[in-house]
Amino acid sequence: MRNMLIKGLVATAVLAALAGCNSDDDNSVATTCAEAGSACTTFTILHTNDNHGRFWENSDGEYGMAARKTLIDSIRTEVSKNGGQTLLLSGGDINTGVPESDLQDAIPDFTGMNKIGYDAMAVGNHEFDNPLSILDMQRRLAEFPMLAANIYRKNADGTQGERYFEAYKVFDMNGLKVAVIGLTTEDTIKIGNPEYVSDLIFTDPKVEVAKVIKEIKDAKAADIIFATTHMGHYADGQNGSNAPGDVAMARALKEGDLQVVIGGHSQNPVCMEPDSDNKAYAAFKPGDDCAPDKQNGTWIMQAHEWGKYVGRADFEYFNGELHLASYKLVPVNMRKLDDAGKKTADLAGAKIEPDAELKELLSYYQEKGQDKLGEVIATTDALLDGERASVRNKQTNLGRMLAMAQSAKVTADFGVMNSGGVRASIQPGNISYRDVLTVQPFGNMVTLNEMTGTEVATYLGAVASLEIGSGGYAQITGVKMTIDCVAKTATISDIGGKDFSPTATYKFTVPSFNAAGGDGYPKLESPIQTGYVDADLLYSFLKEKQMITAADYNSVGDIVYENSKNVEGCKI
Repeated sequence: MRNMLIKGLVATAVLAALAGCNSDDDNSVATTCAEAGSACTTFTILHTNDNHGRFWENSDGEYGMAARKTLIDSIRTEVSKNGGQTLLLSGGDINTGVPESDLQDAIPDFTGMNKIGYDAMAVGNHEFDNPLSILDMQRRLAEFPMLAANIYRKNADGTQGERYFEAYKVFDMNGLKVAVIGLTTEDTIKIGNPEYVSDLIFTDPKVEVAKVIKEIKDAKAADIIFATTHMGHYADGQNGSNAPGDVAMARALKEGDLQVVIGGHSQNPVCMEPDSDNKAYAAFKPGDDCAPDKQNGTWIMQAHEWGKYVGRADFEYFNGELHLASYKLVPVNMRKLDDAGKKTADLAGAKIEPDAELKELLSYYQEKGQDKLGEVIATTDALLDGERASVRNKQTNLGRMLAMAQSAKVTADFGVMNSGGVRASIQPGNISYRDVLTVQPFGNMVTLNEMTGTEVATYLGAVASLEIGSGGYAQITGVKMTIDCVAKTATISDIGGKDFSPTATYKFTVPSFNAAGGDGYPKLESPIQTGYVDADLLYSFLKEKQMITAADYNSVGDIVYENSKNVEGCKI
């Protein structure tokens, strides 16, 4: 895939510059940066998002903060030599993803960001996986502002209080004032841990950004306005069960009010198919060209996840207008992929040597607790599938195993596991404690609940009809039923191997996160807190089993979805 859009922009600029050099009309309006001369301001935006604890490189030597620092330092040097300035932004979700980070409250990640020199970050929903005291510690540790215009404290009477974070920050780029507004998905109240977000109010980002833009304009605080967001990019604004993201926000604003969005949350490389009128993603692979989205005059960019890439946007500002000169996703020691999507031995870009000083600093955190994390507790004969693209779109053996392990532990009739709580796969072979914490990093409690058959049907009708692709998509074991995706009803034939009765009483498990209303699940009034933390329960389950036969947990077709475009779940 070649970036015809950006190549066209560059080619046009070059031709216009050459034409301008031969022009005798000094009073003509400049059409290129070269023509504008000193009246043109050049600057570069660098960005990452959804770090999720990946401060260290993976086993293939890909990504990692030390190599990221080397790359960013080199770009800064290049830009500076050409008279420009650089701004480094993060789209949020620094927390949650790998045990080495999770066990240390993401201190290594924020320390790495300080050393790399981030200028600002959006607050992500996973910043609320820990108590607010941990988030406040991280905010004190960060040597850059954490921005979120739409998060407010809740007053004692439940009304909206003051903002919890700064709404925006203004940066001086060679005399050009650039305001950066921070915004967080309103879904955080649904997908954030209810225990930790109950004292906060998350307002509609589309409404909030318009208010802040007006505030900035009224104060004449900036020449141009950007946003760093953690809201998600959904092609053509098709957000499904997710809250509206960057595309919807850009379309809701007056054209020209917001020049650029640096995003996160959906964890995809925002590289659009040039011939799709920005309605479809390109089949992007490491090393490919990347055309960012543009909606209603607003550029929208996102650099996939984990620091796999550093997004680089080179801008020119002249005649009161912002121009995108070039854009790319620079791979951080990422491997090329073959036609089947498998890694090759070749790098997608130039080899980046990790910054020695930062790698030494981060090695302390990486080595801490390795002995415990490396403990082998079981083996599996095949892949236990927890990949985001799988577990949020169909019943998988790992998702079902988690639901079965939890329900069996407390002798429940069936188990419900939200797919958003399954964060990784387990590869064939040895299973370590590290694998367990990678799959289930949130520390949710397993709850036991009791309902009549009629109540269960209502509950499962609501839960099982949540649209595929979202973290709310439910992995369910022990129930045979048909889900009407339009009516959002469940017709149950069997629970726990016995005929279903609307008057019988049934017990089931669900994570405490969902019992409290997380992921859009119905809030349960009196869930029994079993005292079992999900990762600890999985650790015990695996250690007792010793040998896992993956096929034992494969889907058996117990759930049928009607009035849906997809047989694996609800898609209207």
